[in-house]
Amino acid sequence: MKKFAALAVVVLLAGSVFAQSGSYKLNDKVANFSLNDGQNKAVSLSDYAGKRAVVVVFTNNLCPYSKLYEQRLVNLAGAYAGKGIQFIFVNPSIGTGEGSETRQDLASKNYSFPYLADEGQQLSAKFGATKTPEAFVLLQNEGQFTLKYKGAIDDNPQVADQVKNFFLKNVIDEVLGNKTVTSLERRATGCMIKKY
Repeated sequence: MKKFAALAVVVLLAGSVFAQSGSYKLNDKVANFSLNDGQNKAVSLSDYAGKRAVVVVFTNNLCPYSKLYEQRLVNLAGAYAGKGIQFIFVNPSIGTGEGSETRQDLASKNYSFPYLADEGQQLSAKFGATKTPEAFVLLQNEGQFTLKYKGAIDDNPQVADQVKNFFLKNVIDEVLGNKTVTSLERRATGCMIKKY
């Protein structure tokens, strides 16, 4: 019985790694995508070809960690909006089954940036997103976007005023300063994205 349990764990882990193997890696070019917002309006990555970078955050209104980070992310988006940084929220749990969120849940948020539905979870799979919230920084160069960072927003999801390492903010500052991104990946803390 123990051998069977061990084999089952190995198969599950291998399946998880295989499922993520087709996702973007750091420094990969990111293909254009288009998703709909709460009003069913299509928003594409290419809409922001004039921005210095796009920050894609996979989030979920029902996740306690996403709720803890919501205001911090909204503040970051506001602070950097005039500096050529575009934020986009993407919800990978829209329409995934009973009790899941709907487009109306997206529309109820009054953000100054797009909040999009990843119905079918194709975009979250392509990015390799595993948790909400999880951030991805896409550096724009001649209309093409390159993945420069993925992972955590900072090192303290529970208490905003006790954060010591502002991972996402530091990456944005490095991008704006035309510096090499020093922190390429940080394990995100959050709710697991359930695959449907």
